[in-house]
Amino acid sequence: MTGNRKLAAILAADVVGYSRLASADEDRTLARLRALRSDLIDPTIAVHNGRVIKRTGDGALVEFRSVVDAVRCAIEVQNAMVERNAGVPPGRRIEFRIGIHLGDVVEESDGDLMGDGVNIASRLEGIAAPGAICLSEDAYRQVKARLDLSVSDLGSTQLKNIADPIRVYSLQVGAAAPAKATTTSEFVTSRPVTALPPKLSIAVLPFANMSGDAEQEYFADGISEDTITALSKLSQLFVIARNSSFTFKGKNVNVQEVGRNLGVRYVLEGSVRKSGNRVRITAQLIDATTGGHLWAERFDRDLTDIFAVQDDVTQHIVGALALNLTEVDQQRLVTEQTDNLEAYDCFLRGREQLWRYTREQNNQARELLQRAIELDPKFASAHAFLALAHGLDYINRWSTSLSMSVEQAEEFATRAVALDDRNPYAHWALGIINLHLRRHDMAIREAERTISLAPNLAEGHESLGNTLHYSGRSEEALACFDRAMALNPYYPDMFLHFQAQAMFQLGRYEDAAASLKRRLVRNPGTDVSRVLLAASYGHLGRFDEARVQWQEVFRINPDYSLEYRRKVLPYKNPSDFELVMDGLRKAGLV
Repeated sequence: MTGNRKLAAILAADVVGYSRLASADEDRTLARLRALRSDLIDPTIAVHNGRVIKRTGDGALVEFRSVVDAVRCAIEVQNAMVERNAGVPPGRRIEFRIGIHLGDVVEESDGDLMGDGVNIASRLEGIAAPGAICLSEDAYRQVKARLDLSVSDLGSTQLKNIADPIRVYSLQVGAAAPAKATTTSEFVTSRPVTALPPKLSIAVLPFANMSGDAEQEYFADGISEDTITALSKLSQLFVIARNSSFTFKGKNVNVQEVGRNLGVRYVLEGSVRKSGNRVRITAQLIDATTGGHLWAERFDRDLTDIFAVQDDVTQHIVGALALNLTEVDQQRLVTEQTDNLEAYDCFLRGREQLWRYTREQNNQARELLQRAIELDPKFASAHAFLALAHGLDYINRWSTSLSMSVEQAEEFATRAVALDDRNPYAHWALGIINLHLRRHDMAIREAERTISLAPNLAEGHESLGNTLHYSGRSEEALACFDRAMALNPYYPDMFLHFQAQAMFQLGRYEDAAASLKRRLVRNPGTDVSRVLLAASYGHLGRFDEARVQWQEVFRINPDYSLEYRRKVLPYKNPSDFELVMDGLRKAGLV
């Protein structure tokens, strides 16, 4: 009996150099592959509505409802593999090559697929470079106008055992190598499909530390971050967040690749050499579309002139981009700084530690920032970040006295605003503290003030989104999260949880579940997202899946407490948290 003939989007994938990896350490290679399948590949396929047709020892054949779903799945897997391979020696990396085709297939009674559609996808996978994705022309035609893609056209290619040549396109992700049949490298961004950034868009790469002392890395990073903060205050620019720019730290990247990955027109790069009481800073502004230099300069100054140098760099960028700054923009650029270089040094070290978001690093950050304030009691930025450190102690239960932590957080944030009302991080910190004290209207005002002072500060938009969500205004919150994700294309995975919370509150349980599953791909160890996913499944009537997620919550965190979550999540209306409880009750979990 013949099977059913149909048109299908087929994805074929395999591991590059699997035989070499297996011969070196078969048990370890198989264990790593099994972990990748359970933690990354299978959940990502499920999120994008795929069906695994067959598996081989090192590969898989997957059917999708559309080419868009197949490409999104492939991009997500390849992006995740770039992150997972960071720091792994090249000879031990697991890398995938992927082929995607849209064509005729025959579905057998057992669900297996046969025919040219499958064969072509498999042959496309065979010519893909490690970390790359090859699409047939039929597949590319389906996505070129619907996804934000950059591709290499490999031209008409004769595939093995396929009668006629096929035009092939190559997508590459992250730092993937060029496809075999091309001399150029093109990239696809992991940026969410939101409004395209304006032409006046810029990313500041981490300045290289040229001091010959790895201990000075924090100083070079601090100069880069201060430059990002200054540029973020300019309403005419679209400025990529630190979190995304710093993904390129320590990598030998092409500026044009960076521009494509981050979706920006201009890139600032430079270096810092600190020696005794002298500092040399070089900076160059590059048009990422052409690779041409718009401006470059070297500053040799006394260390006491460091803030003047930073102001000079900002003003040169303004001039090179021919920005006509308003009076408000000029006022935004005026920030109170410290005259105490030791205090500034402690601040840079403390801020770097705080961004790591771990208990140990937060303790170190708190000590360094406290020292900065002792050295200069009028240092507003140090007060703001010390408030955040105490706030993190409270939110994450890292403190032995939660009440003391929240009191100190409020005290330092209030003092930061009093010292410098134009400091966006001071208002950001005060807004976060007010939210967790359930002063929702005050928290909204502080978040809005943060954005008015620094329109490009992703943290400000994320903070406003969270505050609006907890205030029962989730539709508005989603717009804020979209903006934060556009400014920070390599956004932290927690952004997906925030987005899902807002969707859940609006009754968009399918959308919430999709965002949560994307987070689980990036962070399988989250308990809070699994609880919300279980509740989403409860509302959707998918009770078996809800039970699986609920069991995982307590495997990950045996001490998880719904009552504690009810207590700390700052909902203005308690019934909003009850929506979570209702979903869990429907699934018979509570």
